[in-house]
Amino acid sequence: MKDNPISVLIVDDSALIRKLVSRMFDDIPDIQVIGKAMNGRFALQKLETMNPDIIILDLEMPEMNGIEFLKERTKRGIKIPIVILSSIARKGAKITMEALSLGASDFILKPSGSASRDIYKTKDQLVDLIKIYGRQLKKERASKAGGADGAPSSRVLPSPQPVAAKQPATQQVKARLATGAGTPVKRSSLPIEIIAIGISTGGPNALRGIFSRIRSDLSVPILVVQHMPAGFTEEFARSLDKVSPLEIKEAEDGDIIKAGRVLIAPGDKHLEILDKPLAKIVKLTEKPAVNGHRPSADVLFASIFQVYGGRSLAIIMTGMGRDGVKEIGSIYRAGGLTIAQDEASCVVFGMPRVAIEQGYIHKVVPLEMMTEIINQTDRKES
Repeated sequence: MKDNPISVLIVDDSALIRKLVSRMFDDIPDIQVIGKAMNGRFALQKLETMNPDIIILDLEMPEMNGIEFLKERTKRGIKIPIVILSSIARKGAKITMEALSLGASDFILKPSGSASRDIYKTKDQLVDLIKIYGRQLKKERASKAGGADGAPSSRVLPSPQPVAAKQPATQQVKARLATGAGTPVKRSSLPIEIIAIGISTGGPNALRGIFSRIRSDLSVPILVVQHMPAGFTEEFARSLDKVSPLEIKEAEDGDIIKAGRVLIAPGDKHLEILDKPLAKIVKLTEKPAVNGHRPSADVLFASIFQVYGGRSLAIIMTGMGRDGVKEIGSIYRAGGLTIAQDEASCVVFGMPRVAIEQGYIHKVVPLEMMTEIINQTDRKES
């Protein structure tokens, strides 16, 4: 990678922020800043002469702000991934969700003292995202140049049926898929009564695609853990609700779990289920982080297992680390249906890869077919 670094364009109206962010990468040999711009208009001009692998974008800028830049990017057909550096303010959350809906890949919170060296607190996360999305774009460009299949989103699928995973990256995953993952557990014959999704990096755009195409008459409730900071999940749920026929909202303590409702775990709170005599309801807690996360997919899956057992559908999707892996195993052993997103369509094949390696997954499917799987859950054949 040293001779082919990931090239970055930084767009921010603060000269200090541009300088500080650029300096973050001085000791990162596979990341190179090739340009800086003070607003969206200047960024578009620079894109006429340079072709960065990723853009770091501020949202509130003079002349052409980040939202206007994203809209113009879409008009011009520019496919370069964009990572937003966003304020934590409530207004920032709303604008950030709009940016994601317009095609931004991901976002990072600026520290409260953004015009200071506090910006360095974002370094590790920013480097991770640049490497993830930059390498993804390089791979897609190389694939197109070589005449191979394009990006996962452009693949044409033969039919809306679950398919085996494309060749995963590790020998352990290959072995698990080839041998049936050790000792297979038979699926329960009980109908599915709950769907739980654990997802992280790359999740906002993946979930937007799923929920925009979901059946309006789906009779199974859905609970989602998306790793996202406090203050952003409410706006994220609202943005999904706008594109989905189902009711989607940020979960509140005491919310009833019912058909046609999707509940998103709030940032910085775990989502669990209480089985009351008249209804199953949401319980939010501030217990310690699990796998480094609150909310945690493992906490959600553990609660799903305890309340629903084999009547559950658990889905583990794109994301770094192993959150959700342990407790999706509990659902698998109870006879619940377990699904993992395939490597080709994941932004990060981390959580799904580990779950497959552990032998906890019944089906591995591409993102494009995840909605079809969900839409079939309350029908005779799941």
